Amino acid sequence: MYRILIILVTLAISGSAQAQENRTIEFPDVPGYHTLACDLHMHTVFSDGSVWPNIRVQEAHRDGLDAIAITDHLEYQPHRHDIPNPDRNRAFAVAENANGDHPLIIIPGSEITRSMPPGHVNAIFITDANALVAPFGEEAKDIRGVFEEVGRQGGFAFWNHPAWTAQRSDGVAVLEDMHRELIDADLLHGVEVVNQFTYSDEALDIALANDLAIIGTSDVHGLVDWDFEVAQEGHRPVTLVFAEERTAEGIHEGLRARRTIAWHRNTLIGRESEILPLINASITVSDAVFRAGTSILEVQLENRSDARFILRNTSEWRFHEDIDILEVKPHTTTTFALKALEQSSPYVISFEVLNAITAPNTHPEITLTIATND
Repeated sequence: MYRILIILVTLAISGSAQAQENRTIEFPDVPGYHTLACDLHMHTVFSDGSVWPNIRVQEAHRDGLDAIAITDHLEYQPHRHDIPNPDRNRAFAVAENANGDHPLIIIPGSEITRSMPPGHVNAIFITDANALVAPFGEEAKDIRGVFEEVGRQGGFAFWNHPAWTAQRSDGVAVLEDMHRELIDADLLHGVEVVNQFTYSDEALDIALANDLAIIGTSDVHGLVDWDFEVAQEGHRPVTLVFAEERTAEGIHEGLRARRTIAWHRNTLIGRESEILPLINASITVSDAVFRAGTSILEVQLENRSDARFILRNTSEWRFHEDIDILEVKPHTTTTFALKALEQSSPYVISFEVLNAITAPNTHPEITLTIATND
C-alpha cells in the first residue's frame, strides 16, 4: 500500500511538473506581424490583490508572456492601513525592478474605479497614475476629465468587465450614452469581451459595432496557477496583439489599430481579419499519402499553436474513420483519413473552426489545399 501511495504521489508531481514546463502561451506570427501574448489587467497588494508585484512578473515569465500591465485600482485601496500607497506608480516601479533584463515588456497602467457609467476602465501606456486619482469621495465628479488626462498622457483606455454582475445584475453589457461620447471623442479604445472567467457576447457585439479593440484579460487577484488551474492544462486569458515590432510601442500601435484576439478557455475571439491569418499560420498540411492499394488519403495536419482546434468538416469530402469533427491538438501532428475516390490532386477541404468566434454564434471557416505526388 505504501509503495502504491509513493507511485501515485510521484506521478502527480511528474504531471504537475510537466504542466509547468508546457505552460508557455505560444502562437505563431502571422504575415507582416509578430503575435504577442499580453495580459493587460491584473492586481497586486497595492490595491486589492494578494501578491507583491514581483510575483506578477515571475508568473508572466513562466507563462512566456510578451507583455503585462499591472493595473491596480486608483480609488479602491483596501490594504491602505497596512500598505500606504501615496504613489500610484509604485507597483509599476517594483515590477520593472523585478523584471531586470528579462525581455518581458511591462506597460504602465492603472484601473480607474468608478460606478456605472462608465464603470471600471483600464488606462495603460500612461506616464503618471497619480494624475488620474479622484479625491476621496469625489469619484463621481469630472469623469470625462480623467479620460482627457489619459489622452493627454498618450494612454490607451479600455472598458473593464462590462458584464460584471456587481454593476450589471443581469450580466448583459450595455453601451451607455457616456460610453458613446467617450468613443466618439477617441477617449475609449477597447472593451473586455473576456474578463477572468467570463465571456460576453454583448461585449463582443459592442466591440464590433463601435470599432473597439477586442480585449481578454486575467484580472487576476490571487495566483494565476490556482485561479486558472495551470496544473490541469488551464491557461490565463490573454490578448494576442499583432504588432509590427516586439516593443511597447509596437503593442500600443497594434491595440490602436484593433489588431487583437482574446484567447480564453481554448477559444479564439476576434475579427475575421485577425482570426483567419492566425489559424492559417497555426494549421498547415505537412504530408498527404495514399494507403497502399486504396484511394484512402492519409493527411497530416501540423498545429504550431497552443489552441486545441476543433474542426467540423463542411466540404463534400468524407472522412474514412472520423465522423465530421476533427480535433487537432496543440504543437502536434494529427492524421486523418479522407475518401479521395476517383478525384485527383489537389483536394480542397473546408472546415468550420468551432473553437474560434468572429461574432456571437459565428465561427470562421478555413480552407486547406491538399496536394499529393501519387
